[in-house]
Amino acid sequence: MTTIDPAIEARIRQLRQQLHRHNVLYHALDRPEISDAEYDRMFQELISLEARYPELFDPNSPTQRVGAAPLSEFESAPHSLPMVSLDNAFDESEILAFDRRVREALGNEADALRYTAEPKMDGVAVELIYEKGRLVKALTRGDGTMGEVVTANVRTIGCIPLVLMREEGANIDLPDILEVRGEVFLNKADFETLNRNRIASGQPLFANPRNAAAGSLRQLDPRITAERPLSFFVYGIGLWPGCPLDSHSDVLFRLHDWGFPINPLILARVSLEDVLTGYRKLREKRSRLPYDIDGMVVKVDSLRFQERLGMKARSPKWAIAWKFPAETAATRIRHIDVQVGRTGVLTPVAHLEPVHVAGVTVSRATLHNMEEIERKDIRIGDLVDIERAGDVIPKVIGVRTEARTGTETPFVMPTVCPACGSTVVRGRDESADREEVAYRCINAQCPAQLKEHVKHCTSKTAWDIDGIGDKLADQLVEKGLVRSIADIWTLKAEQLRDLDRMGDRSAAKLIDAIASKKRMPLKRFLYGLGIRHVGETVAAMLADRFGTIDALLAASADTIRSIPGIGDIIADSVAAFFQKPENRRLIRQILDAGVEIVEERSASAGRLPLSGKTFVITGTLPGLSRREAKQRIEAAGGRVSEAVTRSTHAVVAGEKPGSKLVQAKRLGIEVMDPDGFFAMLEHMVGTDDRADG
Repeated sequence: MTTIDPAIEARIRQLRQQLHRHNVLYHALDRPEISDAEYDRMFQELISLEARYPELFDPNSPTQRVGAAPLSEFESAPHSLPMVSLDNAFDESEILAFDRRVREALGNEADALRYTAEPKMDGVAVELIYEKGRLVKALTRGDGTMGEVVTANVRTIGCIPLVLMREEGANIDLPDILEVRGEVFLNKADFETLNRNRIASGQPLFANPRNAAAGSLRQLDPRITAERPLSFFVYGIGLWPGCPLDSHSDVLFRLHDWGFPINPLILARVSLEDVLTGYRKLREKRSRLPYDIDGMVVKVDSLRFQERLGMKARSPKWAIAWKFPAETAATRIRHIDVQVGRTGVLTPVAHLEPVHVAGVTVSRATLHNMEEIERKDIRIGDLVDIERAGDVIPKVIGVRTEARTGTETPFVMPTVCPACGSTVVRGRDESADREEVAYRCINAQCPAQLKEHVKHCTSKTAWDIDGIGDKLADQLVEKGLVRSIADIWTLKAEQLRDLDRMGDRSAAKLIDAIASKKRMPLKRFLYGLGIRHVGETVAAMLADRFGTIDALLAASADTIRSIPGIGDIIADSVAAFFQKPENRRLIRQILDAGVEIVEERSASAGRLPLSGKTFVITGTLPGLSRREAKQRIEAAGGRVSEAVTRSTHAVVAGEKPGSKLVQAKRLGIEVMDPDGFFAMLEHMVGTDDRADG
């Protein structure tokens, strides 16, 4: 073994320390001490030394920001403390109500209440884990309890310290374990440059800076991430055992001292009046900021008060996100066409004169269904108001009828499918004793349906086949390579090579990805089949009850109906699907292609507080998506159904509930409002959960 000159080792350590320090001075503290040329000279010297002495490799060396070797897939890892969501407020009255609740809970200590208010970054939340001051792991938020490991990609972000900097004479030592949380984002100017470069290279454009940041962070090849100018602001902590600080703002400033960038617009230790004034000022300057924000996060500053206030089931009681109003814009409908979904439903889509709203250029908006068009009296040529908030699909919120000229024309739903020419029909909604809202193409061989079916069955929540995006799915159907979803499992690399943007390496990688998913749990297999009325929850219920695909193939509608939470409509739909010879042949073809279905039964459901209870959710729940609400119920042993039946335990009714609320009242089913629902979850969860900072 070659002995390395101690002077060389000392020089490498010195260069690493100096480069880390100058990196923090430049990115986090905005007080550079050396020129870019001097920094580059030191950096090149370190690269040269590390190349000559590879045995001195350090994953946290500044040179590792250029990107490591590509990964085959992302690993998942748990968060020590859940990265929970925040309740939302949409107007001043809701902030006043939040302040009132906090003061009532603090009682005679309320006079000492102060807040910290931070711009709500429209980015991607991550958690950075440091051991003894060195970055060892980085996770995405994921579902709040588990995230994807993106350490190699995060190392490429220049403003994130790989080694924490402790100033001489500092009165707080670096903790052995520190979990830092913040938002990765892309500045608007960098986003525009990135999209211009993608146009020049013939690549699809990113929709907005947040999508670009998320896509950059989830690159399997960190060298691609290194080419993207990602930025980062810290907003709090997860674990910091024995944290000696008293307030959230003190935590942020201490993290800043250690090298983390914090948003310069933070308002620390302020009164409620300061929060209200600060929100108005922040909203006014929003469009002039170099990055996207979608509101203000208001947090109780005292860490002791935060602990005293505690948690609700889904969010902390000491913080709230005050969202900006959804951005709207006026534009004109050029024409309306229809899209055909995987179940044959025809959805009308408005094609608009392009208009800039909420950070993106919008040229299309969903009109949902014919009933919605008639209710709003939407016509081709109308001047309409478009709304888009966050990732929500743009929608038409109103028609400016006063601007009509008489040339506008009503839209008529086609009588034949635009994709295959088959007859379009409306079925009957037996539960409401009326025609269905949806218009459907009844041709099972419709190419538009097959394209959407391929996209559905290969999605992450179904068969989870990485690499089959929308454009590739369209090509597979158009080229005749996939005539049914069973054909996905028998694709060969040589069939794919002539497709657009699909060379030998990409083709081989996709075939490997397909092969790696040939063993899957029954619930995923069932969900991927695309059975009408069978979502993720019902698929899991069927898998739990029958265990094997053969048992389900033999089940009658009455047997399926006996499962708590499954009503007549779902039971009949499932039974009808498995009785059709063409569907049985499809399943046999998939199994013959080597797909192995694994039985997965729940071992603990019977011990959970909501075991045996079925819930139906209708309307919008404040601060909680429907998917998150479903996950909370299922985590407690309950089930979520799409249909209200006599076996339904309760209907959770949020804002703007639909016909399910009427059905619940007709059947005498318990109706829970959001407060009652959250109180039930909070009672089950107790007070052990912790929120992110």
